[in-house]
Amino acid sequence: MTKISAVPTNIITGFLGVGKTSAITNLLSQKPDNETWAVLVNEFGEIGIDGSHFFGLINSDSGVFIQEVPGGCMCCASNVPMQVALNKLLKEANPDRLLIEPTGLGHPKEVIDILSNEYYHDVIKLEKTITLIDARVLSDERYTTNETFNQQLSLADVIVANKSDLYSPSDRRILTNFLATKALTSLPITYTEHGKLSISMLTGSVEKNLVDSGCKHHHDNDHSHSHDHDHVHGAADADTGISSEIPIGHGSYIKAVNKGEGFFSIGWKFSPNITFEWPAIESVLSRIEAIRIKAIIKSDNQAFSFNKTPNETGHIELNHAQDSRIEIIATALDEKWHEDILATIVKE
Repeated sequence: MTKISAVPTNIITGFLGVGKTSAITNLLSQKPDNETWAVLVNEFGEIGIDGSHFFGLINSDSGVFIQEVPGGCMCCASNVPMQVALNKLLKEANPDRLLIEPTGLGHPKEVIDILSNEYYHDVIKLEKTITLIDARVLSDERYTTNETFNQQLSLADVIVANKSDLYSPSDRRILTNFLATKALTSLPITYTEHGKLSISMLTGSVEKNLVDSGCKHHHDNDHSHSHDHDHVHGAADADTGISSEIPIGHGSYIKAVNKGEGFFSIGWKFSPNITFEWPAIESVLSRIEAIRIKAIIKSDNQAFSFNKTPNETGHIELNHAQDSRIEIIATALDEKWHEDILATIVKE
């Protein structure tokens, strides 16, 4: 087996709903045909949507390997789930490039710390950390005073102002002023839309993200995660206490809840035989008020990737989907969401 050595590695970070998955999708479309790339994806929710999104867009012979770390665990202090997933991914792919997408609610410094330790010293070659930002949120103190939001910016080698086609002139001005207050005006800023990044942005030496950023990290209740899982067979609920990666029986689903960073997530993973009435489930998800909604939906012979942020709602058609998955992140949960979602399942 070829020794894995000095794999060029980029962290693609940014807060919830900023377009990290779209950015990585665009970067993957530019991958040289003779290269193998690997993507390590972390999500705050337990179910894991982004991995299924990527799988639904790429072909089996595309030279792209995907590995998920659900439940926000990549940015936890121990980093054990991340190391297990990363080691597995590197062994399977032996990639020419590695892209890492931490959860939008995670601390990227802890990801950088683990990639910079002695174990990965000869394996990983850290290149540019790219931080995406939506300038429209800078008038909201929930973002500007959020420790994670600010840390993501402080660790950037490049700042990408995504969704710039939706900015007003004042949004650009506010972004410039905000970066000045954080002493970040020396960083290169790229304005783009729909996550359209150039592959050339990935390469280059880094110094900024290898030193302590001055951010304080507290692993108390504010940054801990609590997890709850229900494994459901029809109408019967049973507490499993394990992750949503367990097998699901015919006609069954898993519901999982996560809490941390002041947010809640609730997610569902359905068995492959379950399909949804697409107009009905799209309508239900579009009406829900939340910080973030992502879903992979199987409907008849079609599959869709659904995405909603406070500012926009949309979907794209996928080539295929193994199963349906839904994840909602909000400041509070509503039990009615569960009833409304189940009501849109196609009856056998």
